[in-house]
Amino acid sequence: MTQPRALYEARFILGGLIILWVVAFVVFQWAAILIGIFFLYTLYFFRDPERPTPQETDIVVAPADGKIVEIIEIEEGQFLKCKTKRIAIFLSVFDVHVNRAPIAGEVTHSEPKPGKFLDARNPASSFQNESRMWIIKGDGVEVGVKQITGAIARRIVPWSQVGDQVGKGERFGMIRFGSRTELYLPLDAEPLVKIGDMVKGAETPIARLVTGKANPTPAS
Repeated sequence: MTQPRALYEARFILGGLIILWVVAFVVFQWAAILIGIFFLYTLYFFRDPERPTPQETDIVVAPADGKIVEIIEIEEGQFLKCKTKRIAIFLSVFDVHVNRAPIAGEVTHSEPKPGKFLDARNPASSFQNESRMWIIKGDGVEVGVKQITGAIARRIVPWSQVGDQVGKGERFGMIRFGSRTELYLPLDAEPLVKIGDMVKGAETPIARLVTGKANPTPAS
């Protein structure tokens, strides 16, 4: 299923493909077949299915579709200013690229960062690639979600803004074509996935929070 908002992000691509298809159909009919296939793929890429979302308050859901490529402890000293548990998801060009809120809460920060366009499977892409960091403050907890461009994906589209209240699993933006999404959790959060697992945004429980506790004390 393709939601209107996701499809809107493809309007120029689809419009250009329609023009190319018409020209190719008149001049190079064999090329029209290839363009038609790419048109259908583009519709497939910008799909945005509805997902059932676990409502347990201690469950964090995946912010994106894709493959778990990293689960590490790392200091996030710029925004959360503490040591965190980072879970990274690689999105191939066949995955849904709409990003979803991992918890319910308020968007307290959303900041883009210019950078390179390394392959999103490369851990260095976390620091060197163009990205946008989101901070969502829930009930006694703050989590970070970083949208990272890749070698093919070169545009991050924000749909929410600072001050917005988002529900768990709610759409807050997307990345166009293959990319990487990272989730920054409190250090005591329990991962419910392992490296190599495939997850679905808004649907797959990715971690369990320790309820009643705020974020760890900032690192000195």
